[in-house]
Amino acid sequence: MQTCELLIPSDSESPAVASYLSRASIIIPTFNAASYWSDLHCSLERQGVAREQVLVIDSTSQDNTRKLVEDAGYQLLQISPRSFRHGATRQMAAEMMPQAEFLVYLTQDAIPIGTQSIENLLRPFADSAVGATYGRQVPRNGSDPIERHARLFNYPNRSEIRDFACRHRLGIRAAFFSNSFAAYRSTAFRQVGGFSRNSIVSEEVSVVGQMLMAGWKIAYEAEAQVYHSHRLSLKQEFSRYFDIGVHHHRERHIMDCFGRAEGEGLAFVKSELRFLWKVQPSRIPVAMLRNFNKWIGYRLGRKEASLPMAFKRAVSAQPNFWVDNAQLIPKSQLVR
Repeated sequence: MQTCELLIPSDSESPAVASYLSRASIIIPTFNAASYWSDLHCSLERQGVAREQVLVIDSTSQDNTRKLVEDAGYQLLQISPRSFRHGATRQMAAEMMPQAEFLVYLTQDAIPIGTQSIENLLRPFADSAVGATYGRQVPRNGSDPIERHARLFNYPNRSEIRDFACRHRLGIRAAFFSNSFAAYRSTAFRQVGGFSRNSIVSEEVSVVGQMLMAGWKIAYEAEAQVYHSHRLSLKQEFSRYFDIGVHHHRERHIMDCFGRAEGEGLAFVKSELRFLWKVQPSRIPVAMLRNFNKWIGYRLGRKEASLPMAFKRAVSAQPNFWVDNAQLIPKSQLVR
């Protein structure tokens, strides 16, 4: 019987996790990251990551992000803000780190917790069939119940491992993944072609879906944790889900293989209602409004082929994606 459950090997049963850490590269895209930098930098130092292992790709921030990165001694690559693409930028970074056996991706506002979060993230690679892992995202301090539930629903406290057969039980959730805190085995990553240069968002879901189809396993490691959550406005959520709809429309082969997202969305709404009923029932009307707003955005994104370009640029969270989308990221200079 397929359980899709991950049994973590003991230290005596697997190679030293520290050896995985020394063979990894950490890649962090940034844009105006100064407000997060102190927490992020201190956390990375506690993880025991060597400075030469970290590559920051900065979209020409307008604050002092560049100076902070240089002072930290990390490698820094600057690109034009207009050239940033979720998939292409991360793919370019991977190609700049050919020596890495494992590629660790973080976002600027995902703050590793404790001293072994990245080590724990890499631990599932003790199983040679695991092609990628992602960690648990814990709600930030001060998050409201709607924000907290989203993280509790998507990132539970139980680790698991998934293979292609899990799609029969989990549907599209079998390919759920997040580059906010994730790691890839470089051989598996290269085998499936890496990130698409033309992904508007969710580039990691396409890669993970292809890995599963190619016979690799995907691990969720609940002991690898970062603080990461957002309080988005209605407009921001609409734009985010519009872009997800665009991705699902353009990656229909993934959806056809794993199933549609609507069923997962209904499960989320039911879970959210139960959670809010227990902790703060007064937030239920707001939650329903937000869910309807996300659903409209997603459905419009799925219909993007019939929408005017001006409309798509206006509502998308990635307006630059629609400007000469076929253009690849230009070569940029490595600052350090």
